[in-house]
Amino acid sequence: MSQLLTPTFPDYELIDSGDFEKLERFASHITRRPEPQAIWHKSLSEEEWRRMSDASFLRSSASKSDERGEWHRKPQMPDRWTMRYDYKQMHLKMRLGLTSFKHVGIFPEQAANWNFIYDRIEELKQQTPMPKVLNLFAYTGGATLAARAAGADVTHVDSVKQVVTWSRENMEQSGLDGVRWIVEDALKFVRREVRRGNKYDGIILDPPAYGRGANGEKWVLEENICEMLECCAALLSDNGFLVLNLYSMGLSALLARTALRQAFGNTGKEEFGELYFADRTGKELPLGTFFRFNRSKR
Repeated sequence: MSQLLTPTFPDYELIDSGDFEKLERFASHITRRPEPQAIWHKSLSEEEWRRMSDASFLRSSASKSDERGEWHRKPQMPDRWTMRYDYKQMHLKMRLGLTSFKHVGIFPEQAANWNFIYDRIEELKQQTPMPKVLNLFAYTGGATLAARAAGADVTHVDSVKQVVTWSRENMEQSGLDGVRWIVEDALKFVRREVRRGNKYDGIILDPPAYGRGANGEKWVLEENICEMLECCAALLSDNGFLVLNLYSMGLSALLARTALRQAFGNTGKEEFGELYFADRTGKELPLGTFFRFNRSKR
């Protein structure tokens, strides 16, 4: 059955959304960003949005995409700041920053998956002292840190060196160590791991719609996802778990379920649906679809 998941995240709040924008609080700072799925109207006035926001992202007039632009900041807005996330014995600290692609270094809705990853590794440790986890398209490492905090041996793969450096900073701020960092095209990496006969007890996939590898390799989700899933099927252990996230508009959880079932066959216990946050007036903003399964017998 499809689910709607939203994490409990005290350091994050979706304050308002609408007219293709969202107003968010990250720890003690409030940002204003484009949001293509906020098709309804705002609940707060434009004056309130301007007064509350510490930094506003403005699209570049030279770009057709809402992903490129620049931030207009108030004097109190720093270049960098930190937010926390806590769950059971997991205590993460994430460094945030204003990027030219409108992102700030975290997708807070993913905390729902961080909890799942943490719990699955705790289960696996009853059979395997240090489960091996592979995080692909790993960005700034929230899922990596969740897995490491639970005691996994984690391999973190991303094609952007600066993002991997950012992830390492998050690891150090969180009081963790021991992550294996790989700056490489994710598909190239998993092809090589399949040839080597390696296995992982958990695989996390956060593929973008489009991307470039470390050496200019082209990634197009619709063209490459099937091969990626087939490689992951060869890499996942018999009692492992997998988490797949899809952010592109128009890609459903049902689509993810169908593709994963074809690639993996036996998926064990399945969970799929949408990740979202509700703003202060209850408007629910979808922020991506997920599909995850757990083959563990426990």
